[in-house]
Amino acid sequence: MKNLQNISAYITGGTKGIGYAVAESLMAEGANVTITSRSQQSAEEAAEQLNKKGLLGKALGVEADVRDMKSQQEAVTLGVKAFGKVNVIVANAGVGHFASIQELTAEEWQETIDVNLTGVFNSVKAGLDQLIEHKGYLLTIASLAGTNFFATGSAYNASKFGLVGFTQAVMMDVRSQGVKVSTIMPGSVATHFNGHTPNEKDAWKIQPEDLGQMVVDLLKMPARTLPSKVEVRPAVPRS
Repeated sequence: MKNLQNISAYITGGTKGIGYAVAESLMAEGANVTITSRSQQSAEEAAEQLNKKGLLGKALGVEADVRDMKSQQEAVTLGVKAFGKVNVIVANAGVGHFASIQELTAEEWQETIDVNLTGVFNSVKAGLDQLIEHKGYLLTIASLAGTNFFATGSAYNASKFGLVGFTQAVMMDVRSQGVKVSTIMPGSVATHFNGHTPNEKDAWKIQPEDLGQMVVDLLKMPARTLPSKVEVRPAVPRS
């Protein structure tokens, strides 16, 4: 996909952090994007901010919950209606609940799995026909927590280990139909994830725009080559 002006991307959790940065990076290359949030107001405000930046592409904000298959189907349909197709999906929406197994609640476990794993399944299924029709690209945003377990991470580790396995299996399912699939596995990123407020102390971390550039670079890879699983970490660890 050398010419990203032919891209119409569907990005879950696209109103801030990694999702917003991916949307901005794609729009700078001429792609159109549909970004989602559980809040219609947040989705519309983020899309308006992007559209005011004078980028080459356009943004549409849509209320959608990845935990609800019908919601995902309707949001993809709106993206197709607005931009003619959806040929890139960036499954980015995620949550984190971190607690020892003694303290982790059933509700926290369920939300983590529902958003981080089942939510990606819903997004992929909702847009799969579009990806196959247009020989598109699916990118899931996993985590280094998808291969590295840690204390207090039982729910998050389970969801991200599952997401990495899910994505790689989907890649095997659809690669013969011309669909590319990659999972990006970042380490520490300077975002609002889990209630954090980015600040000057985050300078050592991966920045959201770095991952936006990575998505652009993956889309521009030669058609014959597929980086199916990409681990990303800060170049220099926190001292």
